[in-house]
Amino acid sequence: MSSSFEKHQKRRLISSYFSVVLSIALVLFLLGLLGMLILNAKKVSDHFKEQVVVTIYLKDSAKEVETKQLEKSLAMADYVKSTEYVSKDQAAEFMKAENGEDFMDFVGYNPLQNSIDVHLKADFVTSEHLEKISADALNKNFVDEVNYDNDLVNLMNDNVKKISFWVLIISAIFTLIAVLLINSSIRLAVYSKRFTIKTMQMVGATKQFIRLPFIWKSVRLGMIGAVLALIGMAIVLYYLNKTFLELELLSNPFLMTLLFVFIFALGIVITWISTHFATQRFLNLKTDQLY
Repeated sequence: MSSSFEKHQKRRLISSYFSVVLSIALVLFLLGLLGMLILNAKKVSDHFKEQVVVTIYLKDSAKEVETKQLEKSLAMADYVKSTEYVSKDQAAEFMKAENGEDFMDFVGYNPLQNSIDVHLKADFVTSEHLEKISADALNKNFVDEVNYDNDLVNLMNDNVKKISFWVLIISAIFTLIAVLLINSSIRLAVYSKRFTIKTMQMVGATKQFIRLPFIWKSVRLGMIGAVLALIGMAIVLYYLNKTFLELELLSNPFLMTLLFVFIFALGIVITWISTHFATQRFLNLKTDQLY
């Protein structure tokens, strides 16, 4: 009978530890994913901003030396990421590939213009900068037109600001929820040992002596949960980096290492603090209040 009771208690204890580890792992995993999103939010937004193309159309009378000089000056500008010269023949071939038919068979000539496609650095993709760049280009007498999607730029910048704001709000809320969930799991685990705590206190053990094994046990569970969370984060990061190579998610390994260390440390700190206060609560209760 005694052996059966001990086995039952042991199963309950293992189940309690498993739920604590699982709670810690899931919460830290989600918190880690949110951290990766925050660290790479600017990189992702920069990537999409740098896809915006400013097309400078050149007059047919533009001389080759003028075109080369404009290309060179743009390439050297601190706001330009890359430039590409597109001849009218290349543009015609591109349209032919896009539409599946040669429009020049109907028109009889090539009405397109030579152009320079300019990709700007992300920080300069704003309406103000684009207007200035456009005005500077139009000052040259061999430039016919400058074209870019201003509405898309405004929409993109507005959405980046909104998303950044809500990511910060969600991060704060989620961090609070993470602490509360882990704290709740730890308190339930300590609750099952409340009579052991009170018995040790009644035979003269100090609070620190009673608290220490509980804290050490919870910290070890926190470390196991954190390791599981880090493994999950590493798998997700590897998959995203292989799928979205252009984002270069591993281009700054120091920040990623810092995030992993932070998540691991968070698992230890939260479990330590939660266990400290949970054991303190039962140490301060009277015997008849334990029931």
